[in-house]
Amino acid sequence: MKASGPVKEKSLAKALRPWLVNWQLYVLILPALVYLILFAYKPMYGITIAFKNYKMKLGIAGSAWVGFDNFGRIFTSYWFPIIIRNTLTVSLLSLVMGFPMPIIFALMLNEVRRDNTRKVFQTISYAPHFITTVVLCGMIILFLSKSNGIINKFVEFLGGERYAYMQDANAFKWIYSLSGVWQGLGWSSIIYYASLSSLDKEQLEAADIDGASRMQKIRYINLPCLYPTITILLILNCGSMLSVGYEKAYLLQTTPNLNGSEIISTYVYKMGLVKSDFSFSTAVDLLNSVCNIIILMIANFISRKISETSLF
Repeated sequence: MKASGPVKEKSLAKALRPWLVNWQLYVLILPALVYLILFAYKPMYGITIAFKNYKMKLGIAGSAWVGFDNFGRIFTSYWFPIIIRNTLTVSLLSLVMGFPMPIIFALMLNEVRRDNTRKVFQTISYAPHFITTVVLCGMIILFLSKSNGIINKFVEFLGGERYAYMQDANAFKWIYSLSGVWQGLGWSSIIYYASLSSLDKEQLEAADIDGASRMQKIRYINLPCLYPTITILLILNCGSMLSVGYEKAYLLQTTPNLNGSEIISTYVYKMGLVKSDFSFSTAVDLLNSVCNIIILMIANFISRKISETSLF
């Protein structure tokens, strides 16, 4: 019994030794840890608003508890099927059109032999990413204007008729998705191009000796090199399927296209900040987050079963 004290002290010292040796590293990550606690985890207490009839003067703790009543309001709301349909439509269309394009663009850039030419294409493709959402939406509205928009002028030049694209609910998803592809093409291709730069050159040299064509090298060497990166990014994209940003959709909304442009995020913004129905908007956003987590888990499970690459 007398020896138990020194044994415990030695085991404790042994356990603390890695922490004491690397204390400088832990000090470096301390600001990031404090930031996460204060601005990511502490505000999660506000989720309880979704289960209460929140009154600002009473505060979160003093507001009446209503259980799942706010979630019941969601499923009986007139806008619920509309915002779900619109969000899924915009997300799937953006994923189908926007996800493969950076991969193709990165493969094309990798085949450009002259460095100066490649840098020019890269600079041109990166530039739209730095355009702010407000400016981008203003450009879209100007370009698609029925009276003096450049798109309608071009259509009229070809013999067609002018059309009010921004007033069409069915055209909204295409406008949103195509403009997103244009803006994010170059920036999204960076990670794929970086993955290609780590490719073993000996494989390409061996393929040249065997007489492989350029397309065969892309198909059997370059593309397989991107598979792990593609898988991880696809899982992450699936995990944010219902998290379409409200800024761009809200700025492109008009009264005639509302049935096609009202998505979850814009609905939450209007209910929470415009109508001050904080409990209901929090319930909608919480439901959205839970659905995203479920989709992420399913996508990760399928990826783990099909391939060896997954998030966890």
